[in-house]
Amino acid sequence: MMPATNYADIHSRLASADPEVRRIAVMGLIDSDEEGVEQLLIEALMDADAKVRAEAARMLEGYETPEVVEGLIGALEDGSAEVRESAATSLSELKDAAMGDSLLAALSAASKPFVQAALFRALRELRCPEAFSPALAALSSEEGGVRCAALGVLGYLKNPTALLEIARIADSDADVEARRIAVGALGFATDLSAVVPALKKALVDISWQVREEAAATLGKLLATDAVDDLIAAMADPYWQVRLKAARSLGRLKARTALPALIDALGHEMSNLRKEAAVALGEVGDAAAVPALEKALDDGDPDVRKLARLALNQLSI
Repeated sequence: MMPATNYADIHSRLASADPEVRRIAVMGLIDSDEEGVEQLLIEALMDADAKVRAEAARMLEGYETPEVVEGLIGALEDGSAEVRESAATSLSELKDAAMGDSLLAALSAASKPFVQAALFRALRELRCPEAFSPALAALSSEEGGVRCAALGVLGYLKNPTALLEIARIADSDADVEARRIAVGALGFATDLSAVVPALKKALVDISWQVREEAAATLGKLLATDAVDDLIAAMADPYWQVRLKAARSLGRLKARTALPALIDALGHEMSNLRKEAAVALGEVGDAAAVPALEKALDDGDPDVRKLARLALNQLSI
């Protein structure tokens, strides 16, 4: 970063013929207390050098004015992938809901999938109710990235009228990431009958990331009729899926899961052993006492601690 004593040189450096000098000058602007810094950064978005433009897009993160948003939206069409990604990231950091109108206007005119996805990413954090309809419509996009970004918006808005469409994505979308995000987005459901079938199917998805998300979401929903499915997930070849299934079975206080949880208490992965100890304490069945007492000698101090806590929950 440019030291404070060099702020007077920023304008001349920004006009340098050397793009690296201009890029460093752009970086120095972020610490300047001079007026007009924001405008200089916006102007740098039009620099002839892509690295300078990308730096300017990154530096504009945190500036929330219509002029900045307009500049960053324009940069989503840049010929450089680095510039486009930097602009998309800065837009996704917006927190001022007043910027939503600009994003929605740009979305209505956007035809490129990357631009659409970037705008949905930015709208997600703003929780604009007006973004609901375009996000729901975008679930029919041919582009997986657009569907994923739209799902993020719908998950944040938590509008129950979107549940059936989200469940459809979770159940059958060709894009793994779209299925994973959709499964997580179903966690706001109140009518479990509308989503649990899709979540049960997701527990046997070909992707372990989708299965992991499904195991976690079923626990968040306290879906008691999925206990048997979660117990089956305790045999998943991926420990990450077993961990989330154990956590959910603990939340559900599923006594029928006792054998599977006790078995997990002896797993080679310490994270899974810790989760199993917590779950056994939550289930509250005294039949777990011998296994928990044995875990008091576990090589991992966290497992030993959690086993003690679980035994205390069982009043032992």
